[in-house]
Amino acid sequence: MVVRSPDAAWIKCDRWEAIPAELRKKFAPICPEFVIELRSESDRLQILQDKMQEYIDNGTQLGWLIDRKQRRVFIYRPNIAVEVLDNPKTLSCEPLLPGFVLDLSQIW
Repeated sequence: MVVRSPDAAWIKCDRWEAIPAELRKKFAPICPEFVIELRSESDRLQILQDKMQEYIDNGTQLGWLIDRKQRRVFIYRPNIAVEVLDNPKTLSCEPLLPGFVLDLSQIW
């Protein structure tokens, strides 16, 4: 079994609480509904893209791969081609997380 850990994630509370407390102290055996990966200077883009696809294949509903180097965001959703945004100012989680908007000005 491969254990993955995104830079940020969101899991519905009822799914999280269904995991025994002891298992929540480490990397919990659950695939988040929403993940964010932030590409660092040393990361290879293809490796992160493959990782994002693994999340989607395992049940993630929305994934953002933020490439600061290229000022590009790759948006992953099930059964939809990856969407690529060049230098967006914000990202919205609608409809998964209504009202959650990420301001990218501090990231770029």
